[in-house]
Amino acid sequence: MSGHSKWANIKRKKGANDAIRGKVTTKIGREITVAVRMGGSDPTGNMRLKLALSKAKANNIPKENIQRAIQKGLGAADGSNYEEFVYEGYGPGGSAVMLDIMTDNRNRTAADIRHLFSKYGGNLGETGCVGWMFKKKAVFIVDRETYDDEETLMMIALDAGADDFQAEDDSFEITADPKEFDAVTKALEDNKIDTVQAEITMVPDTTVVLSGKDAEKMLALVDALEEHDDVQNVYANYEIEEE
Repeated sequence: MSGHSKWANIKRKKGANDAIRGKVTTKIGREITVAVRMGGSDPTGNMRLKLALSKAKANNIPKENIQRAIQKGLGAADGSNYEEFVYEGYGPGGSAVMLDIMTDNRNRTAADIRHLFSKYGGNLGETGCVGWMFKKKAVFIVDRETYDDEETLMMIALDAGADDFQAEDDSFEITADPKEFDAVTKALEDNKIDTVQAEITMVPDTTVVLSGKDAEKMLALVDALEEHDDVQNVYANYEIEEE
């Protein structure tokens, strides 16, 4: 998702947070545990942990949950059997979908994800079928309600190493090379500019505009995938008007 529809999608998901709070907390906790197991508990030298902690903060995950996940990563056996891989497929209207998967049962997950794609008018594809359409980017979203000085924000972002800046009706989107994530984060923090999203994600090179039934099915597919316990992240290249 990009531009205006991305922020609309963020707001839509925030509105549903009460219903899926438990799943979000579990997924982020799992990500923290695996990040600690792989790279240690110091986020300074563990980018994966830093991103997971940033996601936890954005989702208001309680500190005790975060600490519990860190402790699991430092010593407990939980999480040691998780496999990580990427699924790729097609959604309604020819849209492209990528999924970050973390599971302890690959066969179960494959059957579940294939069923969800089929149920909502898509199909699970082969590795590489849509991955070439996406680039890894650092993405920051700033809500105009909290900061509305477009020119100043653009200069701060570009001076910090961002490579693109887009102004939308209700938000600003900053994109950068992933290696500039820390620099842009620090620049925003130094200027006391809050973000509603700050992450390294997959951004599509081009987008597909969906409407009508295709749009409805796509939103339902994304919701179903995000609610699945084994799906950590969903990336797609659709655009839908907010209404």
